[in-house]
Amino acid sequence: MQMEQDTTFIYRYSAKENKEISEIRKKYLPQNENKFEELKRLDKIVQTAGKTEALSLGIGGTMMLGLGMCLAMQIIGNGMAMMAIGVILGLIGMMGIAAAYPLYRKIFKKTKEKYTPEILMLAEELSGGKSVQ
Repeated sequence: MQMEQDTTFIYRYSAKENKEISEIRKKYLPQNENKFEELKRLDKIVQTAGKTEALSLGIGGTMMLGLGMCLAMQIIGNGMAMMAIGVILGLIGMMGIAAAYPLYRKIFKKTKEKYTPEILMLAEELSGGKSVQ
């Protein structure tokens, strides 16, 4: 006569572990964004618009200016040709640095114009129809 054994193993997690499991699970579920969260998200998009592009251009221009200065002062390389290349690179670097802020303002303005109607509509809706100023 053969007896069947139940080989099921049940493990229960502690309250702390259950909370952590729930938080991890929540990250992977579809998110239902409420209007206040949407307003904050849109505002963040507008406030950060153009920063990455402008920083990249400014840092790249600074690096090019530094390389140009090294070549022009003959810290690296020597001869008139390297000096001339260094001056040209330095000027290009200065133009990149000078263009960084206008690039930021242009992207910021374009993004702000794009999202303003939606942000104002949500702000008015959340404030109960009162004009927000």
